Amino acid sequence: MKLSEVKKQLINLPSVNFILPNGTIVPQHFHVTEVGQITKHFIDCGGVVRTENVVNFQLWEANDFDHRLAPSKLLSIIELSEKVLKIEDSEIEVECQSETIGKYELGFNGTDFLLLAKQTNCLATDKCGIPPEKLKVKLSDLQNDTQSCCTPGGRCC
Repeated sequence: MKLSEVKKQLINLPSVNFILPNGTIVPQHFHVTEVGQITKHFIDCGGVVRTENVVNFQLWEANDFDHRLAPSKLLSIIELSEKVLKIEDSEIEVECQSETIGKYELGFNGTDFLLLAKQTNCLATDKCGIPPEKLKVKLSDLQNDTQSCCTPGGRCC
């Protein structure tokens, strides 16, 4: 989800809620402690130089149980970040504390923001030497095409 999409959704929401991949709702007294842009400049295992930009939200849970972040307040924080930091309209990455800092992609289900699990992946599979996964098929599931084409009038010969 891009930053512009988040801003669009915040305009109509009565409250800001984030749901973790396991269905747990981030406690309502969370804070957004950072909004920024992160640039990652790296070389993949195939030797290709790459640059990725994401807009980062950091969620933090404190012991001030009466705190509630209004959609308008989050929108103003985002707009200030865009103005001061010149943040681009990039994909959102959300950091949220658990046993360690978890990083999530962001989705939306119509009422709540969804923290979606991120996965690592090889960006140079053609150069890395790892063979592609083979499709596992049961031989019993395959149709015997020789019967259908190699019958009288089947035109296989």
